[in-house]
Order: sequence, then structure tokens, then C-alpha cells
Amino acid sequence: MITIPPAFQRFMFELHEEEGQAWLERLPSILTTCAELWGLVVEEPFSNLSFHYVTRARRRADNTPVVLKACSPTGEFRMEAATIAHYEGHGMVRLLDTFPEGEVMLLEALTPGKTLNTLTDDEQATRYAARVMRQLWRPAPEQHDFPSVADWGRGFQRLHQQYGGGYGPFPPRLLDEAERLYAELTASMAAPMLLHGDLHHDNILQAEREPWLAIDPKGLLGEPAYETGALLRNPLPDLLHRPNPGRIQERRVAILSEELGIDRARIRDWGLAQCVLSAWWTIEDTGHYPADTIACAQLLADIKA
Repeated sequence: MITIPPAFQRFMFELHEEEGQAWLERLPSILTTCAELWGLVVEEPFSNLSFHYVTRARRRADNTPVVLKACSPTGEFRMEAATIAHYEGHGMVRLLDTFPEGEVMLLEALTPGKTLNTLTDDEQATRYAARVMRQLWRPAPEQHDFPSVADWGRGFQRLHQQYGGGYGPFPPRLLDEAERLYAELTASMAAPMLLHGDLHHDNILQAEREPWLAIDPKGLLGEPAYETGALLRNPLPDLLHRPNPGRIQERRVAILSEELGIDRARIRDWGLAQCVLSAWWTIEDTGHYPADTIACAQLLADIKA
């Protein structure tokens, strides 16, 4: 039996509408095909499903645990699979096989698999994240079509188009600063590397062959400093409910600068610019205005790096 949680079904319909419903109807058949192809017993899905269906499985031959990730109609499968393959296990989960027809990846199971978000010491978690970043960054392959930081930055143009050239629900001063910083930082970037693109606390898992390994990369060309942005805007809304979240953000910026050898101001500026852009992506995806993301952006704006 393939278990598809009702909350995941609702989110897929909210996100993809009829296309999402059609994909959900195909999903049991896709997973059954993969189980036969790879000799697997499919188990229960992970409890924190979001944009894709990810489930535990075991090989029938030797009971080895693995993970199946079936991508929903986001168009992300090819880039994610190519990114994971390019890292070859360095700082990243290993890609064992793919089923392109169903947009499914067979992945190494990371155990114990606890996320970085489970650590109570935020400073230690930030240092662990920085060490994963250092393992990941490497030049892109010679032949590729990964998007660039500049490509992602075009989201600001779509934002203004959506609101008739205006700001919509965004605070004008904050949006202006974010857009200006994104353009300036993009124009002055260091040599681009292949980045994870979404390296936040829930995408870094405790493992056995390395203390911490990344999952769920987007695959993005940009300077290493860009990678710090996703960590600075997560986890939300939990971050905002902690004592003195502004101080937490200041310490994160300082630790990332120390661990990575990157200027504090550049880390802070990328964090702010991406935080506002991420809020727009949420509106694009779901139609909901993420007030907590904007509050996080303001915390970063208040830092004098």
C-alpha cells in the first residue's frame, strides 16, 4: 500500500491545481514501477513532506534502507538529480539511480537522519552548516544548463509586474534595499561555483559516513557567499519566537564570516536580498503573503555588518 497523507494531497492541489491532482493519481503507479525496477519494499513516507513525495524503502535482497523521492510537477527533477550526481557524495546525499520517466530518484538513506533544526545550540548548528557548505562548493561541469543567481533575481521584475509596477504588500523601503543589494552583489560576484541553492536547516541531515550531509539541492551558479542566504531565513516562524532573534542573526552572520572567510557585510546583504525575494517566491507558489519572512528580512536589515 502506498500512503499519501491528506495534508500532502491538499498542498499538491493548492500548488499545482489540476496538474497536481493528476500527478497524485499517477503516483502509486509510479512508485510501484520503481519498487519493481529496483527490487524495493516501499515503506512509510517521511512526516515532513513539502513539495515532493519522499518515502523510506528497503531493498528486498539485503534489507538495505534507501529513500525514494518522486518529484511533483515543479520541473526540478532534472536539475536536482544532476546536482546530486555532480557532488559525488561530497557533503551531499548520494544518488543511486533515477527513473526519469516518472521523475524519481533513488537515494542513499541518511541515518540517524535528524535535521540540523533539531539542535538547540544555534551557534553550533551554524558552524556545522558552514562546514557542509565548504564541502559542497565546486565548479560546475563544462556542459550544463544550471540557472544562475542573475536568473533567480528576475523574480524582482515579476514582482513589480504583478503589482502594476508597484510594491503590492511589500514594505517599499525594504523591497528597494533588497532589490538594490541583489543587483549590486550579482554584478560584483566572485568566481561562480555550483551551489546547493537552498541550504537551510531542514536540508542538512545527520549521517554516518559524515557528521552532516545535505539533501534537496536546487543547483545554482553563483558565488559561495550567496549560499548563506537560505540559512539566515530559517527556520521560520520558529526563529522569530526565540529570545532576541536579532542577536541570533548577528551571531550567525559573524560565525559564517569566520568559518567561510567571507566579508560580514556581503553575507548580511545576500541574506536580506534573498529573504525578500523568497517572500515573493512564496506568493508566486501559494498566493499567501509570508509576513514571517518579511519580519526576518527586517532583522537582517537592522544588522550593521
